[in-house]
Amino acid sequence: MLDLLGIAVFAASGALAAAHKQQTLVTFAFFALVTGVGGGTVRDLLIGAPVFWVHDWRYPAASLATAMLVWFTPRHWWRPKALDWFDAVGLAAYAVFGAAKSLAFGIAPLPAVMMGVITACVGGIIRDVLANEPSILLRPELYVTAAALASALFMGLVVLGAPNPVAAVIAALAGFGLRGLAIWKQLALPAYRG
Repeated sequence: MLDLLGIAVFAASGALAAAHKQQTLVTFAFFALVTGVGGGTVRDLLIGAPVFWVHDWRYPAASLATAMLVWFTPRHWWRPKALDWFDAVGLAAYAVFGAAKSLAFGIAPLPAVMMGVITACVGGIIRDVLANEPSILLRPELYVTAAALASALFMGLVVLGAPNPVAAVIAALAGFGLRGLAIWKQLALPAYRG
């Protein structure tokens, strides 16, 4: 259920991107789907796992239902920063989930951390490209850093012997906290100056 909720949260950020562009219901559905499952699809292909949403209809259904929900709710319900906050929740949760799934498929800890980052970030990158927005990767704000924190902290706690659920909650809260602080205070990494 938490996995489906995470997909729905990411899908909401995709549907909200379509809403900001005043797109059609078809575009809402497409943005919701690719944002919801994009990172996990890339992860599964890289670790040799069956692509999760192809084998379980509930994942695309959750994405499409979320698109419909956003489409049929009044615009004033969705504040301008809603996309950032929905994305922050999904980012933290999926950085942890991606690392955990990779570890379960026998991937070594360091590449598993990287798979957590890919799981968390690729859907948002695809969303930004489709929406013709500057990719989150090209903005200095803390985004990938928050995913890396959540994924690495989860892996570190697991390697030190913490139970997976405890490590997951702590790591996801840390990743969300960093991303939330970045949204709230506009924290950014310093840019290269040569």
